[in-house]
Amino acid sequence: MINITLTVFLFGMPGTTELMLIAAVVLFLFGGKKIPELMRGIGKGIHEFKKGKSGIESEINKLKE
Repeated sequence: MINITLTVFLFGMPGTTELMLIAAVVLFLFGGKKIPELMRGIGKGIHEFKKGKSGIESEINKLKE
């Protein structure tokens, strides 16, 4: 089994054709109505991650002072 990191290193990032194929598969699997919900969930997850990260950074800065 080839490690995914090694695969990306050897073959590079996917091109336009591959990205279009991936987008078509995602559209086929989730449907047009589920994709906005999926993206909204991903956006909320990223927002929560950044909020937690900034909270940890502020705690570290308080400890340094």
